[in-house]
Amino acid sequence: MHTMQCVTNKGAGAGLRERKKQATRAALSEAAVRLAAEHGAENVTVEAISNAAGVSPRTFFNYFDSHDDVFVMMDPDVGERVRRAIRDAPAELSPLDAVREAMAAELAEVELRHEVWSLRAKVFQKSPHLLARGLGLHMAEERDLARTIARRIDPDGPAGPDVHGGPGGSGSGTRSDSAAPAGADPCEDADIDLYPRLLAAVAGTAARVAIEHWYAHSPPLTFPEIFRDVFTHLSAGLPQPPAQTDDRPSDGRTTES
Repeated sequence: MHTMQCVTNKGAGAGLRERKKQATRAALSEAAVRLAAEHGAENVTVEAISNAAGVSPRTFFNYFDSHDDVFVMMDPDVGERVRRAIRDAPAELSPLDAVREAMAAELAEVELRHEVWSLRAKVFQKSPHLLARGLGLHMAEERDLARTIARRIDPDGPAGPDVHGGPGGSGSGTRSDSAAPAGADPCEDADIDLYPRLLAAVAGTAARVAIEHWYAHSPPLTFPEIFRDVFTHLSAGLPQPPAQTDDRPSDGRTTES
């Protein structure tokens, strides 16, 4: 879910500053991905990325701690925004619905980022070390999401304090230290029940499958349609869909008469 922007407007001044920071981060990330797709990530320097984005190398390091971070941490605050939305979701929403709505808000601009996401996937395929690091960060975000879900279900339960950086995330634009490091001992999360861990893992997989399916079937299907369909299948318990007929779309949804 990296690269998606979801700006909270907290006054015109703060909103403008945040948009500028997000625009700079997005410009650096996009420049890095485009250069790496052409030359290989290992052959692209911080100076080249900064020059392509129209900023100085010093500005680059205001947003990313290292060369590799620009590829694997394109939006370090996305996890916290999702967790905050789940914490703030109406109490009557089920955990699955709360997660769905939180992720849908973050994925609202996925159709605008299609090309960059496709290029980033190709960069990862050619750079196994980036893929491995990205997977480690994903696993850490998944653990944080599971803990947030557990606290929503039972605020007084054994899952411990929810992990979050508060409104606005980190001021410098770098990733917070809330996520556990890659390869962390799973026994450290023994206080999180099975359901929150399963829901967090399934939600991440659902988002990935929705994006991949949209890549393969757009148009005519829009990403929001596919994303909602994925969670509809999950809510229903994943029953086998009806056999496809001529008046049914390729994803198994029936058409309205």
